[in-house]
Amino acid sequence: MRNENKMTKLFIFLWVLSFPTSASTGSHSAWVLVTYIKGNTQFPEFSITVMLDDITVGYYDSETRTYVTRGNTTNEDDMYNLGDNTAIRELLYDHLVDKLRSENHTNNLVVYQILGLCELLDKDKSGPFIIKNAFSGSTTDELKYFDGKFTYNGPLKYTEQESDPALQLLMWYHEVFSYPNCLNTLRSYLKKRGAQVKRKVKPRVRLIKKANSDSRGFRVSCLATGFYPRHINLTLFRDEQPVADHEITGGDLLPNDDGTYQMRKSLEISAADKHTYTCSATHLSLDNKLDIDLEYQGETFKQVISSVLVVLALGLVLITVIGVIKWRRRRHSASSTSDYSSASTTEDSVDKT
Repeated sequence: MRNENKMTKLFIFLWVLSFPTSASTGSHSAWVLVTYIKGNTQFPEFSITVMLDDITVGYYDSETRTYVTRGNTTNEDDMYNLGDNTAIRELLYDHLVDKLRSENHTNNLVVYQILGLCELLDKDKSGPFIIKNAFSGSTTDELKYFDGKFTYNGPLKYTEQESDPALQLLMWYHEVFSYPNCLNTLRSYLKKRGAQVKRKVKPRVRLIKKANSDSRGFRVSCLATGFYPRHINLTLFRDEQPVADHEITGGDLLPNDDGTYQMRKSLEISAADKHTYTCSATHLSLDNKLDIDLEYQGETFKQVISSVLVVLALGLVLITVIGVIKWRRRRHSASSTSDYSSASTTEDSVDKT
């Protein structure tokens, strides 16, 4: 059951994170994710998550039965939140429960999700409105509205000449009510939380070479972390030429605990590989492309070792010189004392005579 819980959390996160959005600097989106889980898991049976871009601004679940705003620094009592609307919550819950009853699933764990979003493009231009339904992390149907036109992918009949009556009603409702309300909510959130989603944090990038005991070769990894917003281009180069995608592993975007992101791309090479590897990163926070050289590669590593040995040798020589000087001073001091004692004894003898 522990594995099922981990998998549930994983596909919920990946399905949301992998949803395509514009990478434009001036575009922003409002999201609503509704999740219904049937089975023994650590998660609530029913939950609603409201997001501005990739920041959670509100959350409701069936265990607390309370809508909670998150991350706000200003009063948002005047904001309309779908998750805080009892009537809509009940309608969504009943819809998902009825859907489960109508479909005979034998799995111990069943997850249904509804994802809705709208987007504002550059210069406040109205962007696409999208509704997606998913079962266990896989999309079952999708409805998109943009520039006055609908597109639909799913089991219901839809063509330009003819479409399912239920689908026609749904399209009318989204065009007249859902889409305008979503855009208005998005604009209101941007006024209150614009500083959060418009911030820019530079990535920390490293290119590392580590031994791989399995292949007896090496793994070259380019890691970028701590950046925001999440869109980043990370490229591995071999002798100043981009490495082919099929040779690279990784490349997934992952969240950090502080709200920033990280990405890692890796390449397996042989022990005899003599190529020169570099990594480049482009990000909205960077004025220019960031080029990173490989750390501790080949001769560079030997040079580092040699430098350390030279420093240690010089240190030993210095310690030896200091020791010799101190020894000579002590010897000279002892000799002076001995000469003084001898002279004093001689003078005393002369006086007695």
